[in-house]
Amino acid sequence: MENAADGSRRSPSLRLLCPKKSILSSPLPSLLWLVGSPRFLQPVTVAAALRCLRFLSDDGPFSPDLPHEADEIRGLLVRGFDIVGGLFVGSANFESDASRPLELAGELRQRLFGERASHGMVGGCVDASTGDIRFLVSESEGSEVVEGQEVLWGDEPGRSLLEKGCLLRCELQLQLPLYLPSDETMSGIEARFSSLIESTAANLRGPHVSYLVEGPTATFDESHHSVILHGNNLNSVSQLPINTNTNKCSAKIVSCSEFLPTKRHDLSSIRENADAIQITVLSNQSLNISKAGSTVPMLKYFPAPAPASLRVIDLKLDILCYSSMDLPVAVAVSELVIPGLADQLSIMKKAIVSELLTQQPQLCPYHFVPPGLLIPLTAIYDTRYGEIEEKQSELRRNLHFRLGLPLDRPLLRTSNALTFGAMEMRDRSSSKSGSSLLRDVHKEIPSSGVSGGIMSLIDGSYEYYHYLHDGIDDNGWGCAYRSLQTIMSWYRLQQYSSINVPSHR
Repeated sequence: MENAADGSRRSPSLRLLCPKKSILSSPLPSLLWLVGSPRFLQPVTVAAALRCLRFLSDDGPFSPDLPHEADEIRGLLVRGFDIVGGLFVGSANFESDASRPLELAGELRQRLFGERASHGMVGGCVDASTGDIRFLVSESEGSEVVEGQEVLWGDEPGRSLLEKGCLLRCELQLQLPLYLPSDETMSGIEARFSSLIESTAANLRGPHVSYLVEGPTATFDESHHSVILHGNNLNSVSQLPINTNTNKCSAKIVSCSEFLPTKRHDLSSIRENADAIQITVLSNQSLNISKAGSTVPMLKYFPAPAPASLRVIDLKLDILCYSSMDLPVAVAVSELVIPGLADQLSIMKKAIVSELLTQQPQLCPYHFVPPGLLIPLTAIYDTRYGEIEEKQSELRRNLHFRLGLPLDRPLLRTSNALTFGAMEMRDRSSSKSGSSLLRDVHKEIPSSGVSGGIMSLIDGSYEYYHYLHDGIDDNGWGCAYRSLQTIMSWYRLQQYSSINVPSHR
């Protein structure tokens, strides 16, 4: 461990945007992975902390199972965010322990992205008795490791992230044909499936693929900016200028800010209805025909050398990316969106490959910004048996542990997922707002003055279903049934259930 060599070099500061409790309330001892956005935020800035859950031995945080951790975190992090360090919570000896989380974070980052970090990395310890944070910083791979001197907790951290950046979203439905010879072994089937996924990922940059980029709209009447980018032109966009006057430029150097003329800086509004630049993948299947100078449809015949069967693999990709507002959108698509789609393809391949010959999992990605977190995260659920199925419940429980979320309330169910755009918001508005029903009527009703009653505190909102609701004569049964409807509305509004409140019919 070395300090700065001379007084002219300022010791680095660690800037924490994540809430204090996400770090200081972690179990003792534990290892936290620190998440930032080194490409778009200030150096040594931490936006979130993820708990390490997988270990190789009884050494706990000193021996994390990095391959297992990488597999789980790869699907969780959205592109644009990165591993920027590690932190031991409950360390008793900074001098001997601080370099270890720095080393582990670098190894995890390499497993996630296939290369060592070119940005600064931080490793540190939280003192078990005082809660003080001490840390080391390596500004780049192989550079001198220095001890930092100051920990800065962010002021309005959510606003900092939203002012500097924006979200991009891309959905892609795929139906992939998998041809299987009747005498194929399981290892051969897996190899064919892997090859199919790899070729699909490679084709995302092919000449027949284009990307329609559009800004979000609040109403059907509102116009929005849009451009089309061609896949084979996206391999040489990394050197495009930033903050260029896009009025006189090609589609390649239009910045992300052009698609979001107005932005919201309140996290609560983002959770209700997120603004995201929409990316739609288009495929020109007639490209070869037009190049050949013919407008006549062409078919190619490839006879199978042996009897074979066809399995169609249905995949629903849905990714989010985080980008700075002034980044050219072509760079964002090339370096964030396309790698994000390839990552999700790889994740789904691993989940499906063992069940190729049985019932295929129905994998569906959902995006969340749960309370206490400032960055969006993605969870991929198997929706075959519903979200109350045991494996899905266990998956959500592990995510709660990893994100430091409470276990006494649902925060990662499908009903908690982010909504995007006016159409999706309109589809879900009835479950969010309750239309014309009265809500939380106890807040405005004075005490009855009846003695001997018991006052109970209600946590959360409910809708009030009353006698003669909707003009229905409920004489003789309304008391119990309207109470049931009111109670069910509480479960729904608190996201414990997505089942509709029972009607009177």
